[in-house]
Amino acid sequence: MKNIVLCLSAALLLVACGSSKQVADTEIGLRTVDIVDENSVKNPEIKWLGDAPGTNKRFDRSFENAPPLIPHSLEGLIPITAESNMCVTCHMPEVAKDAGTLPVPKSHLTDLRTGKDLGGQLSESRFNCTQCHVAQADVKPLKKNNFKADFRYKDSNESSNLLDILNQGI
Repeated sequence: MKNIVLCLSAALLLVACGSSKQVADTEIGLRTVDIVDENSVKNPEIKWLGDAPGTNKRFDRSFENAPPLIPHSLEGLIPITAESNMCVTCHMPEVAKDAGTLPVPKSHLTDLRTGKDLGGQLSESRFNCTQCHVAQADVKPLKKNNFKADFRYKDSNESSNLLDILNQGI
């Protein structure tokens, strides 16, 4: 009896797989060209927003503790390396207040592996700012997004409290 049920199940599976419509690789994602044809891939034209640093509107964070978006041009500021990081010239806490910029949060001045405060020094793992922070661009969304952020704390859409709540719920 078990063998009959097993054989019928296998046959049903084969029929189901054989009768299903194949989906082309151009239909399964946002990329609409053949997955093996790199010559047809075209990057969209992007108009970057923002003028010189300090002259543009700040954007609210996308969600609680999301990295803030860069509201200015990155021309002349990239590439960012451990030895050359123009971002910290304006965003380190001791300079940010006078420069009118957002200071890097406490989480960037802490070794998150050990929890050790680095005494105002930027963590070596945080030098590559554009790994998390992105410049704004005037582009049409590829897919509609209905996400609405729910901020638990006052001013969470403008500042980070990641270091304070990092172990919440553990």
